[in-house]
Amino acid sequence: MARLTRSESQARTRADLIATARDLFLTEGYAKTSLERVAEEAGYSKGAVYSNFRTKKELCLEVLGLIHATKFGEVADLMAAGETLDDQLARFHEWAEHTIGDVGWTMLEFEFATVARDDPELQAALVSSLAMMRGAVAAQVQTLSDTIGIPLPMPAENAATAILSMGIGLGMQRAVDPSIPVRLITDAVRLLVTMGDGPLRAMSPDLTP
Repeated sequence: MARLTRSESQARTRADLIATARDLFLTEGYAKTSLERVAEEAGYSKGAVYSNFRTKKELCLEVLGLIHATKFGEVADLMAAGETLDDQLARFHEWAEHTIGDVGWTMLEFEFATVARDDPELQAALVSSLAMMRGAVAAQVQTLSDTIGIPLPMPAENAATAILSMGIGLGMQRAVDPSIPVRLITDAVRLLVTMGDGPLRAMSPDLTP
C-alpha cells in the first residue's frame, strides 16, 4: 500500500476526529464531550485535535455540517430514485420516519443553538448553515413541483423555510413523544407542491415563484 502524503495523512486525521466527535456528540451530548475525550476515542493526541480545531465549537460546526450533508444527501438520492410524486413522497416518508425526531441529532442541534446564543461569530456560522439547508430543501421542493408540472404557490425558498420550520418543530416533539406521526410533514409537502393552481394562489395572486 502506498504511503500517505502529509496532506493525505492530515485529511485522514481530521476526518477521523470529526467522525469520532459526531458519535460522541450524538450519544453523550455537546456539553459532556471534551476535546480530550475526542482525541482519546479517536486514538490521537490532544495536540492532533488542537492542530485541527481551535475550539470545541469549531469542531461541532464541522460535525453538524457533516450530519446535514449526510442527511440531505440521503433525501436527494431517495427522491431521485422515485419516478412519480407518490413514489418520491413515499421514499421521503420512509426517511423521515427514521430521522425526524432522532434524539441524538435533535438534542445536539438544540444544545448547540443554545451555546451559540451569546456568540455572534457562532451565530453567523449557524445562519450560514441554515441558509445552506434551506437551499437544499428548496431544490428538492422545486424538483417535486417540476415532476408534476404544477408551479409552487410561493417561491421555493419560502416553501423550504416553511418545511424546515415544521420539520424542526416536529423533530423536537417526536424526540419527546415518538408516537406523533411523521406523516404530518409528508402531507404538508404534498399539499404544498400540489396547490400551485389552487386556493392559496387564488386568494394571493401576488404569490409568484
